[in-house]
Amino acid sequence: MKVFLKKLASIDWLMLSSALLISLAGLVTMSSFAGENPFFARQLVWIGISVAIFFIFSALDFRFLRRTEIIVGLFVVSCLTLLALFIFGSVFKGAQSWFNFGIFAFQPSDPIKLVVILVLAKYFTRRHVEIAHIRHILVSATYVFIIFILVFLQPDFGSAIIILSLWFGMVLVSGISKKHLFMVLGIGLVSFLILWLFIFAPYQKQRIMTFINPLTDIRGAGYNAYQSTIAVGSGEWVGKGIGFGTQSKLSFLPEYQTDFIFAAFAEEWGFVGVLILFSLFGLLFSRIISASFHGASNFEVLFGLGVLVLFLSHFIIHVGMNIGLLPVTGTTIPFMSYGGSHLLTEFAAIGILNSMSKYQRTVHREVIAESNVFLS
Repeated sequence: MKVFLKKLASIDWLMLSSALLISLAGLVTMSSFAGENPFFARQLVWIGISVAIFFIFSALDFRFLRRTEIIVGLFVVSCLTLLALFIFGSVFKGAQSWFNFGIFAFQPSDPIKLVVILVLAKYFTRRHVEIAHIRHILVSATYVFIIFILVFLQPDFGSAIIILSLWFGMVLVSGISKKHLFMVLGIGLVSFLILWLFIFAPYQKQRIMTFINPLTDIRGAGYNAYQSTIAVGSGEWVGKGIGFGTQSKLSFLPEYQTDFIFAAFAEEWGFVGVLILFSLFGLLFSRIISASFHGASNFEVLFGLGVLVLFLSHFIIHVGMNIGLLPVTGTTIPFMSYGGSHLLTEFAAIGILNSMSKYQRTVHREVIAESNVFLS
């Protein structure tokens, strides 16, 4: 009994509660649609399984993730899994990014984002003394590029952008020389300008412009973004009420349960509801930051910050495309959008963070000795 109570006391209930309340906001939005709507019941099941995963992961000891052979193994398995998609994967909306098992489908790019975080956390932890050298930008980018290109070719543009965001965010927090980082980014920008001025044909430029600003073509590529901005704006201060979102209920707003669930929520709950939702995300992010900064070693700190970058990237891109500020890339919002793959990944991530917080009180000398063994 004492062991059980001790385990319960080690749980960050604020982190878990904020994640559950955000999931509840997604459920309420899904349940407000009449007619054939299987999303609510399925999402309820996925939330139950994901919460169970959270508690299981919170009870485990993840210090074994510091081992080089474990990280290398995860990276190799991830690459092989993404390659297998091109042979065994199912095509959905033009992207071959799912394994279909009949009763459910699984998108491996979601948990592989956690593998990317682990790989970068391990790489930057081992090289924290010489981290300012430009080769560490290039080598870390090579690892991520392998995953990125395998996801991009599916093509899953949303996940590919998130993977790039993970690399960029973790490079920024790792202590790498910002001069070298911006040098690499500058080379990329100059290369793009050369392609734009001398290589791209007019129709290729138009496609890029429409992707960047879809509202310039509201009858074609920008239709979804246009309907989304209407839904968000029509919510006004207090919203239209649960079940009274006309853009969503009349099917003007596509994919209300996944890509545009924020717009559907904003239409029904209005500005006040959006403020409450953003406050919940703010609480979640603050708890992740707190757990990260109390990590027992640099590996735990970098992993926690990587999880923050993952959630923050999804949040910014999803909200940005729902209000017409960013291109529509099919990106979910953490804990709220429909889908089992990303929910399992997100609850697993905060479960691992909770597990890591248990051994943050380990004697510093013991941590150093243990880290030296794991990093050798």
